[in-house]
Amino acid sequence: MQKNTATVHLLILDPSQNDAESVVSLLRNAGRATRAHRITSEEDLEENLKSGTWDLLLARDVEQEFTPDDALAMVKRMDKDVPFILMSEDYSRERAVGLMKAGAQDIVPYQYSDHLVLVVKRELAALEERRRRRLLESHLRESEQRCQLLLESSKDAIAYINDGMHIYANQSYMEFLGYDDIDELICIPVLDTLTPESQEKYKEFMKSFQEKGKDGMTLTCVAKRSDEEELNVIMSVSAATYDGEICTQIVLQPEHNDAELEEKLKEISSQDLLTGLFNRQYFMESLSQAVARAGKENESGAIAYIALDNFMGMKSRVGIAGADLLLGDLATLLREKTGDNMVLARLSDDAFCIMCLPCEEQAMTEQCEAIRKAIEDHLFDINGRTVQITVSIGVAMITENSPKAPDLLGRAHTASSELRKKEGFEQGNGVLVYNPTDYEVLDESNSTEAIQKALDDNRFRLLFQPIINLRGEGEEHYEAFVRMLDKDDKEVSPYDILPPMGPSDMAIKIDRWVILQTIKQLASHRGRGHDTRLFLNITAETLQDKTFASWLSVALKAARLPGESLIFQIREGDANNFMKPAREFAKSVHELHSKVSISHFGCALNPFNTLKHIDVDYVKVDGSFTEEIQKSDKAREEIKEMVKSLQSAGKLTIIPLVENAGVLATLWQAGVNYIQGYYLQAPVPEMNYDFGDQ
Repeated sequence: MQKNTATVHLLILDPSQNDAESVVSLLRNAGRATRAHRITSEEDLEENLKSGTWDLLLARDVEQEFTPDDALAMVKRMDKDVPFILMSEDYSRERAVGLMKAGAQDIVPYQYSDHLVLVVKRELAALEERRRRRLLESHLRESEQRCQLLLESSKDAIAYINDGMHIYANQSYMEFLGYDDIDELICIPVLDTLTPESQEKYKEFMKSFQEKGKDGMTLTCVAKRSDEEELNVIMSVSAATYDGEICTQIVLQPEHNDAELEEKLKEISSQDLLTGLFNRQYFMESLSQAVARAGKENESGAIAYIALDNFMGMKSRVGIAGADLLLGDLATLLREKTGDNMVLARLSDDAFCIMCLPCEEQAMTEQCEAIRKAIEDHLFDINGRTVQITVSIGVAMITENSPKAPDLLGRAHTASSELRKKEGFEQGNGVLVYNPTDYEVLDESNSTEAIQKALDDNRFRLLFQPIINLRGEGEEHYEAFVRMLDKDDKEVSPYDILPPMGPSDMAIKIDRWVILQTIKQLASHRGRGHDTRLFLNITAETLQDKTFASWLSVALKAARLPGESLIFQIREGDANNFMKPAREFAKSVHELHSKVSISHFGCALNPFNTLKHIDVDYVKVDGSFTEEIQKSDKAREEIKEMVKSLQSAGKLTIIPLVENAGVLATLWQAGVNYIQGYYLQAPVPEMNYDFGDQ
C-alpha cells in the first residue's frame, strides 16, 4: 500500500550492478514504481528495444565496452521514442551539447540525485504527452476520414474554394450545378457558376467575409447551371481547411422564405450527424450560459462526462461501421435515461455529456449511476454480434465559483479519467464526482497532521482482498489494506500522502494501527471456525524498528492469536535498500511462527539476489508482469521461468492484478500457487469470500 503510480520500465547502462541498483532505488524512493533492465551488450539493447516498450534509458558516462553514444545511436536508428539521459561524473558543456544534438534529452551530474529525479519526472511527463498526442492524431485521422465520408454522402451542396477556384465539391454540389465529373468543376471559377448580376454581389460579399471572418455569412444570389438554367440560391460561407490547405467552404441551398425550414437548418447545425444528439459546439455554448447563470443567480447545477471504456478495443472488434451503429444505439439509450431538463450531447468519438441546471450533486450522481448500470446491463446487437460496454462517468458541479466552460468540462473529464486509475476501477465502469481539494497538493508540513487527525478521529478503515490457491486447496488467505477518510469522506491511502522521506514515526504508527486492528478482526473471524491467514504490508520504517518483534509478541498473546496466522509482506525495493534490517526482521517474525512475503518481485536488476539474503516464504510477483503476459509470448515464457526458479527455491508464488479469466490458463501452466485480483473480488470491508466455491 505504497505509492499508486504506473510502473516505469527503465533501461540502464552501467558497468556496475550496485550503482545501477542505487539509481533504481533512488527512483523508487521518489515514488516511482520501477522495473529495470541493465543493458549488458549491443545485442542485449537491440533485443529489448525490439521486444518491449520502455519509458526511459539512463546511461552512465564511464568507460565501458558498449558506450552511451552507441546506445543513443541505436535508439535513434531504431526510431524508438525512449528518452535518453546521460549521468556524467565530469560534466562538460561540449559533451552535453554534442550528445543532445545527437538526440539525448539531458545530461545530469551523477552525484546530484535530486536533479536526476526532477529530470526523470520531466521526461516521463513529456513522454506521456507525446504518447497521448499520437493517440489523438490517430483519432484525428479517423475523424477526417469520417468527415470525408459525410461530405460525400451529404445532401447539402458543399464545395471548397481557394483563390476563387473550386478545389473540391461533393456529389450533391455537382448535381445541383449539373456537372458529372469533379475534374470538370475544378477547372471552373466560382464566378462562372453565377449570373453576371450576381458576380458583382459575390465579389463584394467575399471581400466582406475576408474582412470580418465571420463564419455562416450568407448571400442571396442566382446560380447558373451547366445547362444555363438559373436557380435562386442562398450561399453560406465558412473558413475551412482541405487537405491541410486553408480555404473557404461554400454551401448552396435553394432560396426559401420558410421559417420552419430555417428553424430546421438551425437545429441541424447544432446536431451531431451520427447520433442526432446536440454537438460539442452547442453543448459548450449552453455550458457557458449555464456557468454565467450560476454566477449571476447563485444557482447550482452539474455536468457529467460519459466516456466509453476501452473504445478503441471495441472498435477494433466491430470495425468503424459497427462502432457507429453502437454509438447510435447508445445515444438512444441515453435519451431514455435523461430527463427533459437535461442537455445531452455527443462531444467526441467516445464521449457524451449531460448538463443540468438547477441540479443537486446527489441527484446527478444517482442519475449517472442509473445510466452506468443501464449501459453495463445492455446487450448491443451489432450486425448479429452481441457487444457489451461500460462507461466511466465524471461529475463536476456548476456553482457560482465555477471556472470557465472549457475548464469545467476538464474537471468532469479528469474525474472520468481518474476512475481508470482508481483502485477498484481498473477498467473504469464507475461514477466519480470531481473534488477540487483533491488536487491541492499536500506537502510535508500538513500531510502528517492530516494523518494524525484521521487516526484521532477514527477515520481509518480496513479492506480485505482474498488470495486464492490456484490448485483448489481450501486455504483462506486475505491481504489487508488500509484506507483513510479525508476531510471530504473520500477514501485515500495514508501511505500515499506521507512525505517521501519520512518522518518514520508516522509510517510506524500507521503500520501498528493496521496490525492491531487486523489482529482483532482476525481473532474474531477465526473464532467463528475459519482457518484464515492475513497478509499485512509493512513499510521500510517498520523493517528498521528494533522494538517491533517484542511489540508484536505482546499483541498476539493479548488477542490469543497464533503467529502462524500472519504473513508480513515487504516490498522488494525496501528489502534491497535495507537488506540487513530486512534479514533481521524476517528472522524475528519467524521466531514468532509468522511467515514473510516479498511483494513487487522482479523489478530489481537481480531479484533473486534478494532471496539469497532474506528468508521469505511467499513471493508476490510485480503486477506489471500480469499485464504483459496477456500481450506477448515472451512475457509468458518469462513468468514461467521465474515461477519455476522460485518454486525450485521453495517459495510459494502469488500473481496479483488478475482482472479476467483469460490469464488463468497461462498461470495454471506456469505452476503458480496463488492468484489475487478484481476478477475474484475487490477489496471489501469484510472477510466474506466463499473459498469453498472455486
